[in-house]
Amino acid sequence: MFKAFYKSPIGPLEIISDSTAILEVNFVRSDREVPEPGKYVTDVIRQCIKELEEYFAGTRKKFDVPYKLEGTDFQVRVWKELEKIEYGATVTYSEQAKKLGDIKAIRAVGTANGKNRLAIIVPCHRVKGNDGSLVGYAGGIDKKKWLLLHEQEHSDGAVRQSLF
Repeated sequence: MFKAFYKSPIGPLEIISDSTAILEVNFVRSDREVPEPGKYVTDVIRQCIKELEEYFAGTRKKFDVPYKLEGTDFQVRVWKELEKIEYGATVTYSEQAKKLGDIKAIRAVGTANGKNRLAIIVPCHRVKGNDGSLVGYAGGIDKKKWLLLHEQEHSDGAVRQSLF
């Protein structure tokens, strides 16, 4: 396992990988000093940092860095559905549950989204409450709002929609 930190515009991110794929991208919730990536950072972490920089610059809309989805079969299905949400677009938890084939699975979908360990790369920030409100984001609602507004600002007109 390898670990590095990236100082993003919305706070530091911890990036964890094995030698071939990203395993986690998490918001760091403390005010502690975040070290710069060291010389032992893997190529896949370097690629992840480069792609995150492009995302925050507004030039990357989809991530190509290899990553692994590790969870239950249901969680992986939920996360794969998240990957289908276009940059700049949002869906509700009920819409996501419908796409998975079970409208009654709304709470389970929300729980699975909350266990997503690949923040930003697997875009659970693009899921809103059924009433359109911003709810349930591990990084905090302020970060979710920032990410959605950022994507709206950099998306093409075909995808733009009302966020709030």
